[in-house]
Amino acid sequence: MKRYRVAALIQLMLVLCMTAGLSGCVTGGADREHLREEVVKLNPEAAGSETLTVLTNRIDLIENGVLQQYAERFEQEHPGVQVEFEGLTNYATDIMVRLSTRSMGDVLLLPTNLMAQDLPAYFEPLPEDMFKEMRFADYKSYNGSRYGIATGATTDGIVYNKRAFEQAGITEIPRTLDAFYQACEKLKRSGITPIYINYGAQWPMKLWGEDLVSFRTGDADYLNAMALQDAPWQMNNPWGESISIVRTLIDRGFVEEDLIANNWEKSKTDLAEGRAGMYLMGNWVISQVIDAGAAPEDIGFFPFPYDNNPDERYAPLVADWFIGVSKFSGSKPLAKAWVEYFVKSSGYVDDGGFLPVLRNASPELPQFQEFLSFSPIFVESEPPSDLFLEVAEQAGISFWSGDYIQELIAAEDLSEAFAQFNVRWMEARRTIPAD
Repeated sequence: MKRYRVAALIQLMLVLCMTAGLSGCVTGGADREHLREEVVKLNPEAAGSETLTVLTNRIDLIENGVLQQYAERFEQEHPGVQVEFEGLTNYATDIMVRLSTRSMGDVLLLPTNLMAQDLPAYFEPLPEDMFKEMRFADYKSYNGSRYGIATGATTDGIVYNKRAFEQAGITEIPRTLDAFYQACEKLKRSGITPIYINYGAQWPMKLWGEDLVSFRTGDADYLNAMALQDAPWQMNNPWGESISIVRTLIDRGFVEEDLIANNWEKSKTDLAEGRAGMYLMGNWVISQVIDAGAAPEDIGFFPFPYDNNPDERYAPLVADWFIGVSKFSGSKPLAKAWVEYFVKSSGYVDDGGFLPVLRNASPELPQFQEFLSFSPIFVESEPPSDLFLEVAEQAGISFWSGDYIQELIAAEDLSEAFAQFNVRWMEARRTIPAD
């Protein structure tokens, strides 16, 4: 019966093509692609033998076989299909090189700093019905088309080892910045690394910069507003306050000793085994710390006390990476099927320790209930505007990469470093024509 339906569909489409004009049917790549999509929907076997190449930042899930388990279930539903993964160590930087050479595979995570107007040049529009009841649906959209869907949601906070806190004599969760510093001092005196900032891994530094800056104000559009300012970096505004926190942690010896090396994997083991006390990180890292050897009941999570006002504590609600289909893929129907399966059915949201992106779904992460007990005010993120991204590009500041935050942290004089950033920013704004 299915074979009959496929044949009937092909015959019907051929008739429609002839009615519209034979030459358009023969040469129209879009028509052929649409025909192929409809055939594959009705009969996956019609896809034949195909390989889907998926680019990812989750090298850990390649190495531990979790992604392969997802692939095997997908392959069972799509006979003749093989899913292969390619992990990029420094995804934010590496993927921009891949875009320039069109070596993007079939499915990939969308670059965070790609302007919305450039999305159609590299990505295939995703079906509208894929976004029903999904958070952040329009985050990666342009001119009414959506090019990326969120793989998970997350909030940032302090992930901590309860045993380490007990050993250091910390009996109450710090609710102010001063209390947080006091907790760090107790951990240090107990021979425990108070907090891993992972300076050497680079990308985690964004949590102390644009991530913290954008949610501590309660204004989801704070970064976008920078595009309208000549001197957004000031010592007495959220930028100065945020960068000063991490510089204080370093000055007081509250962070890992070796700041230069990439200690990301080591830090998870140290936190799991209680040799380190805390991270400022997204909730997604909790499952990785548990995989590194921690007992689930030993790991907790609370909002970061970025100031001394315990009565009002903001926390971000942000999308993790967005996933989409390469415009240059030769297997677009199957690539779209993988995207929907990966986001909604694979189990990645729970396995990765994320919060669900489906609005009616409840988070399964136990530590999130502890986080909620502190009554944080969630700030749901807004997409970066094209104007903001254009100014940042012209100024040579790579937001969300962590590299420029390293520069600010290492600066001998932070106010002078801010002044230099402001000059670059102002000059970049001058090069962009006013609308």
